[in-house]
Amino acid sequence: MSGATTLERIESFLPERSVRIDDLAEQLGLRRAEIGVFRKIYGLDRLRFEPEGGLFELVLPAARQAVRALPEGQRISHVIYAHTMQTLTPPDVDAARVIRDELGLARAEAFALTQQACVSSLGAVDLAGELLRSEAPEGAYALIVTGERAYSPKVQLIPNSSIMAEAAAACLVTVDGAGDQVRSHVTRTLGKYAAGLEMSTPDAQEFGKVYGAVLGEVILDAVARAGLEFDDIDLVIPHNVNTVSWRQTIKEMGAEPERFFLENIPLYSHLFSSDVFVNYVTLREQGRLVDGHHYVLVSVGLGATFGAMVITHRKR
Repeated sequence: MSGATTLERIESFLPERSVRIDDLAEQLGLRRAEIGVFRKIYGLDRLRFEPEGGLFELVLPAARQAVRALPEGQRISHVIYAHTMQTLTPPDVDAARVIRDELGLARAEAFALTQQACVSSLGAVDLAGELLRSEAPEGAYALIVTGERAYSPKVQLIPNSSIMAEAAAACLVTVDGAGDQVRSHVTRTLGKYAAGLEMSTPDAQEFGKVYGAVLGEVILDAVARAGLEFDDIDLVIPHNVNTVSWRQTIKEMGAEPERFFLENIPLYSHLFSSDVFVNYVTLREQGRLVDGHHYVLVSVGLGATFGAMVITHRKR
């Protein structure tokens, strides 16, 4: 693929403090029985959460690691901060510019991307490729940064779905590099459910019913646009919302459960826009990403956007 977007380096960062979901019950207003449902039905158990930590303390370590992978003599032309919640800082603080400046990348254009909620990380990869092809100097790179704090109970709890946790990630992107090749990117937004957490009960129930089928269709569409069959896919690398929604999706697809990497769900819970990158790093560190094999990065954002991206791993 000429002019293909490539993922040159992906790094992640997790706060050291790990807590059981039981420890958050009081502040989230959850009864013991409700915690039991999150554990037994939704598959959540532990998560990383540092209530006293700052935003930039969270997001900068992974970003610094990714920047270190920049080849000598090359430059980063764009810094994209992809996040889920629209408001993360006071109005006078531009988080994307702070990240850029803290990384010493003053010449880069910096902006945030949040319109697709938890799918914004995948959208940022796609957008970075388009910007590099259309307006950046040849050989330039883009840096995508994710991560946000679960700063209030309203942000941390998604009723009947998930408990949000903290992590950060960074992805160094270029065009026609030696890294993982992006073969396709598909999104589908169901505007009927744009209210997200404010959906009416009937709409929320309807969304739950169509969720698995729509997500399965988006995954298969991305695979087809990559010129592949689902049997060609080594693993689906998903977001960590919960296990029950993934079981629903797997059933709708008629797929084998072992083709989906769900092992981080009980360890980390849902990590806003960082899930797919954190899970990718876990698999890389375990030696489970194979040179030349194909993977699907998948996420769903409240609003409701479904996203899937097919990549071919290339060992560096």
